[in-house]
Amino acid sequence: MKISSKSVLILALFVGGSTLSLAQDLEPTETEAVLNISVQNARGKVNQRDTISLTALKDKKMFVGVTNEEGKFSLLVPNDQAYDIQYRDMNGDFQISQIQIPGGERMVINWELHIELPRTFTLDNVFFVTGKASLQKESYPELNELAEAMAFKESLTIEISGYTDNVGDEAANQKLSEARANAVRSFLIRKGISSSRITAIGYGETRPVADNYTPDGRQKNRRTQVRILSQ
Repeated sequence: MKISSKSVLILALFVGGSTLSLAQDLEPTETEAVLNISVQNARGKVNQRDTISLTALKDKKMFVGVTNEEGKFSLLVPNDQAYDIQYRDMNGDFQISQIQIPGGERMVINWELHIELPRTFTLDNVFFVTGKASLQKESYPELNELAEAMAFKESLTIEISGYTDNVGDEAANQKLSEARANAVRSFLIRKGISSSRITAIGYGETRPVADNYTPDGRQKNRRTQVRILSQ
């Protein structure tokens, strides 16, 4: 489930001092700095149980943190080097920015991330038997990823949206889209996700994203999407 960073609104803000309220009580050393990270969406709502990783450009060592109920976490990282910052959500992994941790004794750095993720994304690797709602086994890896993401982030609720092309009877396409959306929903429920967190809706051929005059266009219109309702 990869998404383009072009579709993500990201604002990374460096804040001096040590004013954040943190769950961890870390102390900087002569060679390691405390990095306090706070994650919110563009509307100021905190992002809980989001994963942020820092990878040192020098030796590729990775440091990983998960936001708490206040959208915050702290890491103790070697100072005097640069890090790639990567954000992980149910949509996938993507690069946010780089940060340079300066050298110096007992450094404390606060880093605020304001991230707005797309509310809808396509499950590109979910496939069905032609004309049926039976999932092909090639779909399982991506659906397992989705189930794992929902299990990790228990506040997420989603809509599974099914769509078809316009080949055949309109009523039959509507019924097929509903059955396919429900097949994905049932898969997630079997993986332990509460049914109350998943809505399945079929839209049939009513919302094309491409023309229906070419094989490529029809393939794009036959899709399964996830819409985030709450997180």
